[in-house]
Amino acid sequence: MSEPTARRRGRPPRTESAGTRDRILAAAREEFSERGYEKTSVRGIAKAAGVDSALVHHYFGTKEQVFEAAVEVAFAPALNAPNTLAEGPLDGVGERLTRFVFGVWENPTTRTPLLAILRSAVNNETAAAVFRRLVAAQLLRRIAAQLDLPDAELRAELAAAQVVGTAMMRYVIKLEPLASVDLELIIARVAPVVQGHLTRP
Repeated sequence: MSEPTARRRGRPPRTESAGTRDRILAAAREEFSERGYEKTSVRGIAKAAGVDSALVHHYFGTKEQVFEAAVEVAFAPALNAPNTLAEGPLDGVGERLTRFVFGVWENPTTRTPLLAILRSAVNNETAAAVFRRLVAAQLLRRIAAQLDLPDAELRAELAAAQVVGTAMMRYVIKLEPLASVDLELIIARVAPVVQGHLTRP
């Protein structure tokens, strides 16, 4: 009887479940959320996902690359925000963008992974650099590209700062009364400011 073919360590077999990569990412988000970026290790992520650490390296590479992949997955719903600029007249884009972003935060399914990633980004410069790179490349520059106005990148950054800063105060810091006030009131107050950043002279 022939010996079974030896499997190279860390290399997934062809029959490896398609969900392995997603399981690793889910474990990574949990680890980064609970332990922060500095205390999270590839070995810990692998253990939480029930795989060998070599498999984590195979799919993602370094811990920084695992974090970047986790950020991208967690941030994916928000990456559709630039599309709101093309959904109607420019004079209503402030409300559309504000409503969209807060809709992502209000949904527990999308809010939970965002919170996990943001906590790591706030507490570690490496994690913050990864987050900035992703936000700049996939969100802000796409918004700026749709604004045929001077200082488009600065306008996009100021609008994002307004919305993201308010979201941080409401969902992460949970400052009252902002944390519990009706969402429509927040949109009514924030949207005109976002509109001003994006379109006013």
